[in-house]
Amino acid sequence: MTKLPVHRRLLIVVALAFAILSNGLPASAEDTFEGVDRVVAMGDLHGDFDAFVQLLRSARLIDRRNNWTGGKAYLVQMGDILDRGADSRKIMDLLMKLEEQSEKAGGRVHVLLGNHEVMNILGDLRYVSAGEYESYKSPRAAEMRDQVFEAQATEEQKKDGAYRRKWEQDHPLGWVEHRLAFGVTGAYGKWLRQKNCVIRIDQVLFSHGGISPKYASMPIREMNELVRADLTKDISALVDTITRDAEGPLWYRGLAQAPEAELAAHVDSLLSTYGVQHVVVAHTPTPGVVLPRFGSKVILIDVGISEYYGKTAACLVFEGSKPYALHRGHRLELPVGQDIMAYLKRAVSYDPPNSLLHKWLDRMARREAGSEQ
Repeated sequence: MTKLPVHRRLLIVVALAFAILSNGLPASAEDTFEGVDRVVAMGDLHGDFDAFVQLLRSARLIDRRNNWTGGKAYLVQMGDILDRGADSRKIMDLLMKLEEQSEKAGGRVHVLLGNHEVMNILGDLRYVSAGEYESYKSPRAAEMRDQVFEAQATEEQKKDGAYRRKWEQDHPLGWVEHRLAFGVTGAYGKWLRQKNCVIRIDQVLFSHGGISPKYASMPIREMNELVRADLTKDISALVDTITRDAEGPLWYRGLAQAPEAELAAHVDSLLSTYGVQHVVVAHTPTPGVVLPRFGSKVILIDVGISEYYGKTAACLVFEGSKPYALHRGHRLELPVGQDIMAYLKRAVSYDPPNSLLHKWLDRMARREAGSEQ
């Protein structure tokens, strides 16, 4: 294999180090919006480009050429574009294009940071798939990887064949290009570092994981700025920060998992503090349906859009202040302050046999029958 010139090797290593460790601060992003007639919110995508495109078309936001047709509608993608699947790069490229097209039409595309975006930016790559690395691989991938190894390894490590094989296993072809792409000057790293983790659109608050009691009094702008500041630091410096906090807006699961009676007062406080009627969260998978909790004050929308999680084609739509689920192409009104069983039974009627929702409702029915005996 022909070695790159010394100056080229140094450039690769320096660029990689700069991409990962630079301390440049991203600009603030607008995070509060008023007077929006139609909002479409979609949960975790995890690299499934085809499922995302089909759902966008079902929601009348793009055409067959993947161009924006949503007019003045707002699309909110709730984070976790990345990992598990192979095509998150194609998703990000499409979202970048739709951001420009939607704004020209009077609409907007909002991409929120999820925990997986932050993990990739900071170098926690445990969920990056082989297909994902493959999508970043350039014609010089092997040479670039060799140069990084030569620059990082000690002389003893360079002579150790077992060490080299393990290092290459941990750094597949495409790894260098991936890290450069997520650096502060990389196409995706620069783009993601400008994003919010929480936004408000009219009477709805959107956050990937949700807002815990710990952060319930913090202004939206402050949460977003704290997260963006963390994305300029080395991961080893982020010990007890909002970005890695299990109670932070990227990781919190209480609104999805805690008993409703336990958090009812907290939810009411959130609505009052942020001046909203609903809090929309993703992050925690539902049984394959847009799932209202707390009388629809909280709405869960990580329905498992990706093939990895079951490929459920569903998203949330607000028209005016009224929430609907778009479930497998069918528009279902969400029950606000009412029992949700009629809604769930209607949704499952559109599901294939053995869907996640079928199985979940069957388990619920068996539990109820057992408790009555």
